[in-house]
Amino acid sequence: MFSLVAVPLLLSAYTSAQYTATYLPSNAPPTSEQDQSGTNQCGSGHSQTSMCQNVYINSVQDFCLWAPPSTDGTNSTIGETERIEVAWCMKDGYGTRLIPDGTIKGAHFVQTPDYVQVTGFGDFTKMNIPAGDQGGELDPHGADGNGNPIGGLVFGSSFGQLQQYHEWTNYMAVDQFCIRACKDSPNAPLLCNHIYDVMGCNWNMPGNYDLGVFENCVGDTGPAMGIYVEGNTTSTFQQGQPVTPPAQPAPSSSQCSSFSTIQNGQTAAALPSASSGSSGTTTSTGSGSRMTSTGSSRNTSPTGSPSATTTAKSSAGHVVPTSMGGMFAVAGAMILGLVGGAVFVL
Repeated sequence: MFSLVAVPLLLSAYTSAQYTATYLPSNAPPTSEQDQSGTNQCGSGHSQTSMCQNVYINSVQDFCLWAPPSTDGTNSTIGETERIEVAWCMKDGYGTRLIPDGTIKGAHFVQTPDYVQVTGFGDFTKMNIPAGDQGGELDPHGADGNGNPIGGLVFGSSFGQLQQYHEWTNYMAVDQFCIRACKDSPNAPLLCNHIYDVMGCNWNMPGNYDLGVFENCVGDTGPAMGIYVEGNTTSTFQQGQPVTPPAQPAPSSSQCSSFSTIQNGQTAAALPSASSGSSGTTTSTGSGSRMTSTGSSRNTSPTGSPSATTTAKSSAGHVVPTSMGGMFAVAGAMILGLVGGAVFVL
């Protein structure tokens, strides 16, 4: 049985202690952390050799993911490159790389009262992740507090004005992804927790992973990953315990607008190789993000599991898609402790 720990949801001490700087893309420094490989001053337009480390999450037509800056076809797994990932975006204009058309095979954006989230499948060999990579987890902290990638920043305007999301988590594998960014609040560190790095997308972010579907939805805030409440008892699962609890129920969503595809006109032909020596930012321009709408709006219930037929068991003993079943690539050592009655994630 997993451990029973009383876990208060008021984590303002953590939030205020962890973050002393807040940026917007317009006032971000060249680098926001020491030893950062890329930059946070990214300009506009796009470039497939950009080293921009700013991610945006606004809609299914306008979101970004972390992926390696280069590859030799084998040595660029998420676990090997987590400290140097760069931003790949669906929309032009951020100074980032563009996600090549055809990469995303299904994507589901949902805005809840507390966070925004995109889940889905894709062919991320087009974004330098080698075939067979079962993936890893990216987050703003890492083992040393500088983040995976170091200096990576996440922005969005879903809750009003453009703002930095201080708490976020992104799981990437060669064929599956999920990314969540939490609005600043005392509960953000729990709702965007990133300590369950081997558990994968389905366990950390239950939701819709249907292939061939692209949609924007409004949804309910789901329970924090790893924390189970039954009556007056709060159970907190610690990764690696002998019994793994099931994923939280996928929260409901509605008001979904569907699109037949999402695209920006970028082909995969311009991807750099490991020897290309790509660096710096650019303001090169190209075609903007485009989507084709089906003209439909619907209510939907989350599937809770992806449209994938192949599954594998991880060492935690749970069933996940093959792509995320390995999640053994180290995404940074995370420490969960109880200090003064509050949870601190380092």
